[in-house]
Amino acid sequence: MIQLIPNPLIIPVGIAIGVLVSAPVGPVNVLCIQRAISRGVVGGMAAGIGAVLGDGFIALFAALGVGNISSAVKAWRLSIQAVGGMALLLFAVKLYRTPSPPADPRLAAAEEASLLDYAWDIPQTFFLTITNPGAVLGLFAIFGAVSTFVEVKGYIDALTMVAAVMAGGLLWWFVLANLIGRMRHRIDAHRLSQINKAAGALLGVFAVVLIGEVVLKQLAVLSAG
Repeated sequence: MIQLIPNPLIIPVGIAIGVLVSAPVGPVNVLCIQRAISRGVVGGMAAGIGAVLGDGFIALFAALGVGNISSAVKAWRLSIQAVGGMALLLFAVKLYRTPSPPADPRLAAAEEASLLDYAWDIPQTFFLTITNPGAVLGLFAIFGAVSTFVEVKGYIDALTMVAAVMAGGLLWWFVLANLIGRMRHRIDAHRLSQINKAAGALLGVFAVVLIGEVVLKQLAVLSAG
């Protein structure tokens, strides 16, 4: 029999997963928060949407039970991590050197900006999300644990789970971006510049850790050979 109605427990569980994977502080989260501070609610949401799409992309494979994807991530983890680390390092340098206030006055006020003004942030945070092996394997692990409580039987359940995970992520970023957007007007240009530099430095630390781990593991392999 073809399944037409998903398991109702999947929706709240998926939303909870979406919030849980979005909330912890990591490189993508730092970038999204910085965007919300410097560009307002719409800017924060644009960056958050990219992260949500990345989580949804990973969740789709996890919900469908595609074990080969997890195996491929493990096999190519160092390569993926190196690419993600280099991209993150470029973002860190760019953010650290970002002038404040923005050169384009049209983007300086959140009230005058639209999602199109920050559309380029969406693929950026999407790429950073899917090139984070820890995030990929973490989602697969979460889905593996959840499957013991909520059974995903078919495509309808799988797609419902993915939609719920993305809804939870969007809910998190909507609330967070709005909270930050209410406070951003209290931040002057000098303080914003300091925030950009601090966020850039923190992203740089994440990038160095990712790249450093790759280098150390490669050196260990060479020395063992």
